[in-house]
Amino acid sequence: MSRALIAVLQKESPYDLDRPQAYLRWRDEKLARYPRSAEALIVEVRDPRALSDSEAAHIRRVCAAANMAVYASPLAGVADKDIPRRLGARLGLERLQANPLADEDGISSLEVTAEKSGRGYVPYSNRRLLWHTDGYYNPPGSRIRAFLLHCVRPAAAGGENRLLDPEIAYILLRDADPRYVRALSAPDAMTVPANEEDPTLQRAAQTGPVFSFEDGALHMRYTARTRSIEWRQDAATQAAVKRLREILDSDSPYVFRLRLSGGQGLVCNNVLHDRSEFTDAPGASRLVYRARYADRIGPA
Repeated sequence: MSRALIAVLQKESPYDLDRPQAYLRWRDEKLARYPRSAEALIVEVRDPRALSDSEAAHIRRVCAAANMAVYASPLAGVADKDIPRRLGARLGLERLQANPLADEDGISSLEVTAEKSGRGYVPYSNRRLLWHTDGYYNPPGSRIRAFLLHCVRPAAAGGENRLLDPEIAYILLRDADPRYVRALSAPDAMTVPANEEDPTLQRAAQTGPVFSFEDGALHMRYTARTRSIEWRQDAATQAAVKRLREILDSDSPYVFRLRLSGGQGLVCNNVLHDRSEFTDAPGASRLVYRARYADRIGPA
């Protein structure tokens, strides 16, 4: 997004349902410069721990267009936490948002772990992950605005991600019917139940919108899980949730499919994503580092 357009948005938000012309201007610019394939997200870098100015600028430009970019490096198999840490800092991601299951440094090592998967935490298993944004269960003060996934070792088979820019999800819903957006912006649209089963990860129930807006930016909070999720019980919300699920499970050209290889990573402004089930090779389990941030990736 251009700096000039950001300045305009601060005065006239395209997310205001009562300002259709502002929305159409933003929408047309967004779609005109949107990448046409997952391959168009890829930026080749020499060493993600020390991005050159041109490499960092290229990643920022792709993120500005799609809220995500994929870097590809020759560091396959290199298990170094400095890769996500330094690359994130280079892109303005400083405020790491750790969680109780993360490693001591706040970065999570995602691999099949019997103790964690046995407690029901799917990221530490080889089972599929449903569509979600990270931190959908967090309170507003702990919002996840960006995350980074760095692949040290891919699975022997499977482990593919589907990805959708929340701004594109917003456009597809608003173009279909603005009432979908209005319903999903309600302060009580979705309630994530309290976690009272695991004493190490207890949290209160969290009620909030799917779409919210701050400093001219769109934030999305969503999970496709159905167990215990409470959606607002009105026809408009139920119709909006149904339409969003249809979009996510469609063959839309905006839903990108990507399987990270060793040395590759996804950096994004908390895009919608899922993960297919996978199979590990004997003695070489899939290993992905995940870093979550309270910051967004700044403009190019």
